[in-house]
Amino acid sequence: MPLTREQIDRYADALLWGLGKARTGRFCRGDIVLIRYDSPGAPLVEVLYDKLLDRGMHVIPRAGLSAQMERSFFDKANRRQLVFHPPGERELCEALNGSIFVHAPASLTHLKDADPGKIARAVIARKELREILDRREDAGDFGWTLCTFPTPELAQKAHLSLEQYTDQIVKACFLDSDNPAARWESIYRRSGAIKKWLNGMAVSYYHVESDHIDLRIRPGKKRQWIGVSGHNIPSFELFLSPDWRGTEGRYLANQPSFRNGNYVKDVELIFEKGRAVKVEAASGEDFAQRQLSMDRGAGRVGEFSLTDRRFSRIDRFMADTLFDENYGGEWGNCHIALGASFSEAYDGNPAELTPTMKKSLGFNDSALHWDLINTEKKIVRAHLSDGKTVTIYENGVFCR
Repeated sequence: MPLTREQIDRYADALLWGLGKARTGRFCRGDIVLIRYDSPGAPLVEVLYDKLLDRGMHVIPRAGLSAQMERSFFDKANRRQLVFHPPGERELCEALNGSIFVHAPASLTHLKDADPGKIARAVIARKELREILDRREDAGDFGWTLCTFPTPELAQKAHLSLEQYTDQIVKACFLDSDNPAARWESIYRRSGAIKKWLNGMAVSYYHVESDHIDLRIRPGKKRQWIGVSGHNIPSFELFLSPDWRGTEGRYLANQPSFRNGNYVKDVELIFEKGRAVKVEAASGEDFAQRQLSMDRGAGRVGEFSLTDRRFSRIDRFMADTLFDENYGGEWGNCHIALGASFSEAYDGNPAELTPTMKKSLGFNDSALHWDLINTEKKIVRAHLSDGKTVTIYENGVFCR
């Protein structure tokens, strides 16, 4: 087993801390919590199951498809099968109070030759279920978190031994601490001070510059920086969902990513009037272009994020977006996500946001949400509405 029993127990405690933080309403006895997981993550799920039962929760464990089953689905499913929702799925989403996902893939490349169009149709079909959960989260009735359990496949694709890969998880999630939840609470407080500083500025646009980035991001009206909210373990990034219409310039994702069984490297994007008008990649270019044509919002920015290297102890590529988007290393990281925006980035009650309001404010809507990460040395300046300029991020740290 890559993690010790003691580390698994600590991991479960960290996830329960995250689940509680991620929901604005309090969890109560009798609440319904879904645990989705890949089968190799079962040792952690078993501990989570016990701890949630001890808290009086109704726990629903649900194992994901094996790599072979998922490949068979996209090889053989017809159009109706691709978009099918099992009876009761919508009703479950309407009743859920919490969800934990334990990511523990046995394969990252089994869908390499699957039809991207079929994958896109299945993703779009599940968008309505995600919107039910988003609405419940905005109302304070639902919270979620997720994590990664080390597997040989993840380690191999990251070019690490399983021991090295596991060590990164232990460090990043504070599983080498007697009380990981207390460490996360400290990060939560420290990042809160930075968010308060960022949210106190009246910003017209942010300018991101590195060797391969020259990008302008317009936050838009009624926006706030969010992050370190318990939704992901680990999570060190601070981010906002900008007004997609104000994105201009060039961006390079110099960190590779695995998505839907495809390996994509060095994605370069050119934005004009908020839309990606040029998409190139050193590897996986055709797949990247098809992802960005999934729907009308797929080629627009739904998230802009920065990670402070003082918080993150992740210093290796992990072949896993959860860890890679929180990379600390020498220069921290920034990333943009193409596709769906987050209503929590609205500076107000997100439950009040209607589709019309979201559209008028420039919140992006899409079935896609794809994080593309840059780890270069960079500087980020905020150009304020009064004409002044403030450097907010340099050499991998926030300048507060």
